[in-house]
Amino acid sequence: MCTYISNSATVIGAGKGASGWFRVNQATVGFDHPTFTSAEHAILIDFTSRGEDLSARVAVELDLESGRALLATLTETIRAAEASGVE
Repeated sequence: MCTYISNSATVIGAGKGASGWFRVNQATVGFDHPTFTSAEHAILIDFTSRGEDLSARVAVELDLESGRALLATLTETIRAAEASGVE
């Protein structure tokens, strides 16, 4: 069954694809059927450059446990960055 769960955020950053580095301005996170991994459902993360073709895309598929681990690591890193006083 498809979940159709999907949320997007505007971001500022860069990604590296087959053609090299490109600007990233959107991150989309979903939970649905993956394209490549063997899980029935997965956390799907796409970093894209709106207005560009699909070559300006970095896609990641993670099982739920890996998604939780990534979230915890991001949270820990952001807290440490904020505490450092460096922006």
